[in-house]
Amino acid sequence: MPQGISTILMMVVLIGVMYFMMIRPQQKEQKRKNAMLADMAVGDTVLTTSGFYGILIDISEDTVIVEFGNNKNCRIPMQKACISEVEKAGTPVTTSES
Repeated sequence: MPQGISTILMMVVLIGVMYFMMIRPQQKEQKRKNAMLADMAVGDTVLTTSGFYGILIDISEDTVIVEFGNNKNCRIPMQKACISEVEKAGTPVTTSES
């Protein structure tokens, strides 16, 4: 019987490791993204999952209207889930170029 208890203990340890290595970080990232999307405001600069930078023009429940480029005629409605980063209006843009 000790071998059966050992097997069960090993399974419990394996499930615990999987939780802390895979599930928990994913839940933290999802909470961070939900908080970021809830904190968006008109005028913020956003980065879409496609890699385009734009400025928020309008926000509704699950969609936003983003203005791209210098020409003011390029306004595209998109889902909030397509936004990967938000930079608040008035904060300086930092780049990794030296």
